[in-house]
Amino acid sequence: MVYLKWVFWGVFWAVILGFLHYTLPQHDIARITDTYEKRVDFGENSIFWANSNSGNAAAPTNRDVFFIQAFRTNGKPMIYRNEDTGWGWPPYFKFDTSNLQAEASDLMSKRSASAAQWVSITHYGWRNEFLSIFPNAISVKPVSGPDVTIIPWFNIILLTVLAALFWGIWARWRKFRTRREKRKVDEYTEGWG
Repeated sequence: MVYLKWVFWGVFWAVILGFLHYTLPQHDIARITDTYEKRVDFGENSIFWANSNSGNAAAPTNRDVFFIQAFRTNGKPMIYRNEDTGWGWPPYFKFDTSNLQAEASDLMSKRSASAAQWVSITHYGWRNEFLSIFPNAISVKPVSGPDVTIIPWFNIILLTVLAALFWGIWARWRKFRTRREKRKVDEYTEGWG
């Protein structure tokens, strides 16, 4: 029975951490090499795509999606989708897909070290080639070089607040259980003295 308890809590925290890792913004330093638009038919991986209702009358089974091709500092390619999140989840309230595509197109650069334009691409989500999942780009900003460090202040503050909230709930729960157990022991041992 104790084994099941640990499995439950392990799965619970794995789901919570996976959810946070997927939805919190991440920053990649990369060199944009191309931007394009592609017609996408949604299938089993449709939960990883943004909600299409932020500009369309109905939810279609396919639509045009912007993509940004880039190479990260380690030389590996990374493809980002560029979709509006609208008012849905995650709450980035992104409505400027076309503007972001224009900014990304303007920041394209070639491989040569002297002409390379490095950018910080803020995104959420994961890249999985097998399931055709792409992270969604939120913003693109030029940076001075490939060795720039971006400190994720929003993530640090949010995770600190969540940890404090969890600790507060856990501490109050422990205090409640301790008082309840003490009360039961007092009721059981009443009149023994």
